[in-house]
Formats: sequence, C-alpha cells, structure tokens
Amino acid sequence: MSQPISDAARILGQRIRDRRIKLSCSQEEIAHLAGMNVSNYGKIERGLGNPNFHTIVLIASVLSIDPGTLLQGIEGSSLPERKASFTAADFVRERQHRVGR
Repeated sequence: MSQPISDAARILGQRIRDRRIKLSCSQEEIAHLAGMNVSNYGKIERGLGNPNFHTIVLIASVLSIDPGTLLQGIEGSSLPERKASFTAADFVRERQHRVGR
C-alpha cells in the first residue's frame, strides 16, 4: 500500500476521515456533496493527495467543520524535507546583514 506523501497530508486525511465517520457518511457521499471524484477524495483521506486551499475549504464545508480545525497544529516540520529551509525572518536578517556592510 502507498505511503502518505507527508505527515501533514496524513494528519489532514485522518482528520477528514474521522469527521466523515463521525457523520456516518461514505467517501462516495462526501465526494458527491463536494463535487469531487471519489478516487481523488479517497487519496486525500489516505494522505496520498495534495489538496489545494479551495478543496480543503470545500471539504470542510461539506463536513460542517472549520477548515482551521483540519489544519490546526500542522507545521512546516510535517512537510517533506527540502534541500534548504529558510524563513522570511532568516531572509530579512541576512539581507540586512549584507546591506549593513
């Protein structure tokens, strides 16, 4: 079986799945209500999909849950590792350092 694309995707998918089950709905029912292909919806639940912002808001709306609840606590450290990871604060600090020379 395929592995989630990241911890963030796994957590989001699990939260969506938990809410769907709490509502006693099938994947097909939620996908239909969201106007989505059930296969794509299933990938999101399994952490294999990478939904865009509008899709997350749409699914949250169908599940009658605040989108922030689905994303709460998911941080950059939950994403796949990148070569270099800098914050905006790191960038500004370095820019100021170079200009200050």
